[in-house]
Amino acid sequence: MSHISPEFVPVFGDCIRMVREVLLTNDAQPFLISGSGTLGWDQVAANVIEPGENALVLNTGYFGLETYGANVTQLTAPIGGTVPLPTLTAALQQKKYKLLTFTHVDTSTGVLSPAAQIAQTVRAVSPDTLVVVDAVCSVASEEIRFDEWGLDVVLTASQKGLGTPPGLSVLVASQRAVKAWQRRTVREGSYYASWKKWLPIMKAYEAGQPAYFATPPVNLIYAFHASLLQITARADPSLPSLTQRLAAHRATSQKIKAAARALGLKQVPLQESEAANGMTALYFPEGVKAADLLPRLGKRGVVVAGGLLGSIKDTYFRIGHMGVTAVDEARGDVDKIIKALEDSLEEIKKEKGGK
Repeated sequence: MSHISPEFVPVFGDCIRMVREVLLTNDAQPFLISGSGTLGWDQVAANVIEPGENALVLNTGYFGLETYGANVTQLTAPIGGTVPLPTLTAALQQKKYKLLTFTHVDTSTGVLSPAAQIAQTVRAVSPDTLVVVDAVCSVASEEIRFDEWGLDVVLTASQKGLGTPPGLSVLVASQRAVKAWQRRTVREGSYYASWKKWLPIMKAYEAGQPAYFATPPVNLIYAFHASLLQITARADPSLPSLTQRLAAHRATSQKIKAAARALGLKQVPLQESEAANGMTALYFPEGVKAADLLPRLGKRGVVVAGGLLGSIKDTYFRIGHMGVTAVDEARGDVDKIIKALEDSLEEIKKEKGGK
């Protein structure tokens, strides 16, 4: 299928419109570009902020902002925690920031940041500061109300809660963020990530006209379209609504976390209210290592990820439970995960002599 095929053009346009539905926005501008979620950060750094401008980063790494010449201030939370709102307020009062960024769900720790409260704080203390959210691990598994919360950029990728193979960068920019780009005094710092190149492409496809800058990933767009039809319930009105899907993610999360507690496992997030609904990060029991547990889970058909955060990466593991795993209870994925975890830990306990 060609990217200028009459059959493909409306599919691309529908994807743009349905992304707005998922993020609950009326007029923000989606950018669907071939690339990983990291390309979203390149777009932010190349288009939204200019060299020498200030950026405030909460909790996690700051990706390419310094590479593109931004002055970055980082507020670091304790492992498993979030930056306290009074600390954020104090930082915003000290100087003017062009933008603030935070990770909605930190995939390395399973920590869920309070997105609505962060945005509310920024709007109250520094209303001109743009709010940029890394939502790679949260879109379609956590509540995101783009317009209501006053967000300016949400960047994500196709492969997690959106239920599509990896390879598609998904970014949504508010009209405020687009105007900030239009007021730039320095040209964009990237060729491929330039909104000057991509904005006309997105507008053309949404209007039903093919356009070209770089060839879109046609097969991936079709897969994304199929997934969005499910998430928005356009494919079948009997499917769960977005509200129901998010409730299913919360229920799945609670079930897995309760089972983990019953097994004596401790979460990485310090507060239950700051634990993600699409994943769970758990410390290994005393005396158990990744090499003990992960292969056993794998033999039982459950693949989990090891730790990712440098200072504690060998002490914990991560379970993903988003998308169909959470929404389609009939699949039995959640029960399979819990049973595999129970049986694997029992096997390890016996092998180590019950210690």
